[in-house]
Amino acid sequence: MNEQIAKLKDWVSGSDNIVFFGGAGVSTESGIPDFRSVDGLYNQKWKYPPETILSHSFFERNPEEYYRFHREKLVIEGVKPNRAHLRLAELEREGKLRAVVTQNIDGLHQAAGSKNVLELHGSILRAFCSRCRKPYPADAMNHGTGVPRCSCGGVIRPDIVLYEEPLDEDVMMRAIRAIRAADVLIVGGTSLSVYPAAGLINYYRGSKLALVNRGVTPYDDYADLVIHEKIGEVFSQI
Repeated sequence: MNEQIAKLKDWVSGSDNIVFFGGAGVSTESGIPDFRSVDGLYNQKWKYPPETILSHSFFERNPEEYYRFHREKLVIEGVKPNRAHLRLAELEREGKLRAVVTQNIDGLHQAAGSKNVLELHGSILRAFCSRCRKPYPADAMNHGTGVPRCSCGGVIRPDIVLYEEPLDEDVMMRAIRAIRAADVLIVGGTSLSVYPAAGLINYYRGSKLALVNRGVTPYDDYADLVIHEKIGEVFSQI
């Protein structure tokens, strides 16, 4: 165990008020591609840029093309929580972790057993009618062909935050309160380049901010501890 991981382990051992804030890098070790790495979705060729396809206006204008992309690129079968997800769930059961704040839409934190998960960008495991708001099981959206429609005729859509849409205000406020009150804030698997989510780190008031990410982030100089390692390997040691 290197010095940085040992220090993080000490912080975790000595705290019962930890908050974890994570991004796509938390799930890459489960086989889910991230969005901005060399092999991520945003660097794969497609008829339209992924940023365009994953926007509210595109969904409204061209739901057929959206769902072709959605089912091929966003729905990944058979994925399971990795060591980071599982350890975070353990820390919650141990009474140490107060909340998981995630930018991911895959539901893997809940699958690992975490209860207090604040999903900033929603979940691909939920769906609802864009017209009448009736909830639908995800299978109605994630499988099949064509555009799924509600009994009212409206288009069924994923319960995720598309580009051009605001984040859920209640989820954001709960995340802000948790981060502001945290003793230890662990930020992992995120480039901290997507706002407003990345701005949440500025609400932290403590002196034990740990960044765990394979690449450099804009907040590395701001953090109290920086670990450039795979997040699963780090969490398997703490």
